[in-house]
Amino acid sequence: MSRIGKKPVPVPPNVTATVTGQTVKFTGPKGELQFTLPDKVRVEQGDGQLTVKPVDDSKQARAMWGMSRTTLANLIKGVTEGYSHTLEIQGVGYRAQLKGKDELQLTVGFSHDIIHKIPPGVEVKVGGARQEFITVSGIDKQLVGQVAAQIRAYKPPEPYQGKGIRYQGEYVFRKEGKKK
Repeated sequence: MSRIGKKPVPVPPNVTATVTGQTVKFTGPKGELQFTLPDKVRVEQGDGQLTVKPVDDSKQARAMWGMSRTTLANLIKGVTEGYSHTLEIQGVGYRAQLKGKDELQLTVGFSHDIIHKIPPGVEVKVGGARQEFITVSGIDKQLVGQVAAQIRAYKPPEPYQGKGIRYQGEYVFRKEGKKK
């Protein structure tokens, strides 16, 4: 039995949930998202909540049960509050800047600047005194996390000096340099 899957998903009053077959669509103050459930689970809409149930007792149905419930809860949070990740750039001369609305330019120690295309549905802001903070925000949790991970992957923090792009609050294990 899935402990997470058993919990009903509360639908706030400012969110409209529409269940059509295996597709669940949420409309809220921030936007609109939809999710197609796997065939092994079904969803029932009740008084202000959604309940996810497995179709049978197979291993795959139990595996999809908790995942589907969590995905629905994430979509509701996305259309009400949204998601954001803050990245921090550390290093002398390292900075970021926006070029238009759909490109992020990173100067992170390479002989060339890196241009990252920003997908639709994601908003990127650059802040800080030296343009060292990048805030990636949007309503789709998966897309926001993926864009933040792609930006971080251009120059992950290195363990000797700590230079690179990291998530805000991320601990970077530091190593001691060579001894003579």
